[in-house]
Amino acid sequence: QVQLVESGGGLVQAGGSLRLSCAASGGTFSRYAMGWFRQAPGKEREFVATINWSGGSTYYADSVKGRFTISRDNAKKTMFLQMNSLKPEDTAVYYCGARPDLSTVVGGMAPTLLRWYNYWGQGTQVTVSS
Repeated sequence: QVQLVESGGGLVQAGGSLRLSCAASGGTFSRYAMGWFRQAPGKEREFVATINWSGGSTYYADSVKGRFTISRDNAKKTMFLQMNSLKPEDTAVYYCGARPDLSTVVGGMAPTLLRWYNYWGQGTQVTVSS
């Protein structure tokens, strides 16, 4: 079983950048596919990006493609989300999720769904001012 802790959120102006981290403990991090989701006030939690166990395959929501980059460091048991060109509509609580999975390619609908992930962190707030 893995425990996840997000960090790196904060307040930033539109056009700025933030780097989120998701630190894992209690499990074999390199055996997990990982994902980032976000939830804005009054809205459902939505998919942002996912990465396979090795970091060799990634997939993004259209709304963040070209602006956000997901990555991981298995030696440090940490996943990252580099967010550039931030917009006010990126304001949300960002959550990381994990699922034991050794697929070489992340694809299809499954990794974009909340129920595909077994473990979640507590979230970190990102606020983008206009």
